[in-house]
Amino acid sequence: MVTRTLRELAGLLGGETVGDPDTVIRGVAGIREAQPGDITFLANARYEPYLTETQASAVICSRESRAAPLPLIQVDNPYLAFQRVVLVFRPETHRPGPGVHPTAVVAPGATIGQGASVGPYCVIEPGARIGDRAVVMAGGYVGADSSVGEDVTIYPHVTIRDGCRLGDGCIVHPGVVIGSDGFGFAFDAGRYHKVPQVGNVIIGRDVEIGANTTIDRATTDSTRIGDGTKIDNLVQIGHNVVIGRHCIVVAQVGISGSTRLEDYVTIGGQAGLVGHITIGRRATIGAKSGVNKSVAEEAVVTGYPAMPHSLFKRVVAFIQRLPDLFQRTKELERRVAELERQHAGSREAVR
Repeated sequence: MVTRTLRELAGLLGGETVGDPDTVIRGVAGIREAQPGDITFLANARYEPYLTETQASAVICSRESRAAPLPLIQVDNPYLAFQRVVLVFRPETHRPGPGVHPTAVVAPGATIGQGASVGPYCVIEPGARIGDRAVVMAGGYVGADSSVGEDVTIYPHVTIRDGCRLGDGCIVHPGVVIGSDGFGFAFDAGRYHKVPQVGNVIIGRDVEIGANTTIDRATTDSTRIGDGTKIDNLVQIGHNVVIGRHCIVVAQVGISGSTRLEDYVTIGGQAGLVGHITIGRRATIGAKSGVNKSVAEEAVVTGYPAMPHSLFKRVVAFIQRLPDLFQRTKELERRVAELERQHAGSREAVR
């Protein structure tokens, strides 16, 4: 069992201890699930009340002064620090050793880098290049003339079609398809004709792609994903889309063809973006939004159609009042009808 003192962990994290620095830590857990011997973290003010309830032996938190009944490690970024501590107590899971499994098919002309691993039943086509220390796990397919960078991890049953490129340090989760044909058809003479998709996909360094995400190849040129971008599960990225650096794209998002995301964009789950628009740098799109026009830099939009978040909150507030307004309108209609009957009766009496 791995054990560390709070002093040792603070040294690793560049943090400061508050309380007993000799507290012994044996594991990690969330603040609600933690047990004695665990270290947890506090990165969201909503969880501040749990400081007095948690069973953890210590908490990683920000450097703001706070009263707490247990020892603390104060750091600049508690969430990031906790991830580093997780690896101390739960090291990386099994990583296949270097070499090519006997059942893998590696075509003549393919290149396998030093220390790389190609797992069972993988297929590496002619001209494909697997970088040093990269891992392609069971059932992976790397198409002709594709390249996989150094230190890339490709989990089982990933398909990388011909001509696509992955930068160093990428992580690709099971079931991902990179370089499938874009959805392009021309209508003529009563039927749809397939438009050839002859471009590719270029993915930068340190990109993570969640399970069963699909990234279509460009019609011509390239579909591009910038360095450091993180893409969740079940995302659909259309042909010729360009995603900038360090973007976040959450599960079940759909991005239509030729749309451009500038750097540091965040898109919430199940949002849909039409094609041929631009999402400005550091813009945020709320979950389930339908975006039908370009979004300015640093804007925050929500809803369908997407609108400024402050306006969306007002719209939702009005919608929630509709039943009451409907009843009030019915009451007003009843009173108006009554007044009209009374007025009509008065006119008859005058005659």
